[in-house]
Amino acid sequence: MTTPRDLMIVAMDTASGSPVERGDLSLALAGAEAIDLLGAQAISLDGDHIVPGYRPAIADRLLGQAAESLVREAPYETVDDWLWRRGQGLSTAYLAAFEAEGQLTRERHRGMPFRAGQMVLADSPARRQAADRWTSNEPVLAALATAVGIGGRPGGETPGVDDDGVETVLAAVHDALMELEAVRQRRAIEEAAFDNIWRGD
Repeated sequence: MTTPRDLMIVAMDTASGSPVERGDLSLALAGAEAIDLLGAQAISLDGDHIVPGYRPAIADRLLGQAAESLVREAPYETVDDWLWRRGQGLSTAYLAAFEAEGQLTRERHRGMPFRAGQMVLADSPARRQAADRWTSNEPVLAALATAVGIGGRPGGETPGVDDDGVETVLAAVHDALMELEAVRQRRAIEEAAFDNIWRGD
């Protein structure tokens, strides 16, 4: 399993309280991919620029796509640019992959056997592995989940990450999420002002 897959599973498993915004999740998934590519030595960081390394064999299709999409010529892409480019629609791509792999099932309503509900995670080794990583308060997964507003961490405080490259990616994810929230707030204010004009307020 990969960090983005584990993050997607945790987000879906904990979404009943307050669902994670798709845009937020997509940015965090792109960050999770960058962290896994760092771990596989497929990339390194020069400051905040992503420098492609060698091309390792990557079993996961989506992570492989991430590696293939790297900018391989100088000046290299910044982590921030990567998050916005790679993150576009990424949560939908992971959801589609889960469905294609049979990791999702239709929720059944008790007493109404022929009425299918929304898609939910099937019980699978991948889901159990993600749950184990979550309950153990693994630092990277905990930090990414916290960034997108997933609460209820079993271990309380998010443990620190002891890797400069990973810290750089996590900081970029945090900055991108704040930027996205600022855009949402601006749009909400503009829409409210537009509505007031039409109402004559």
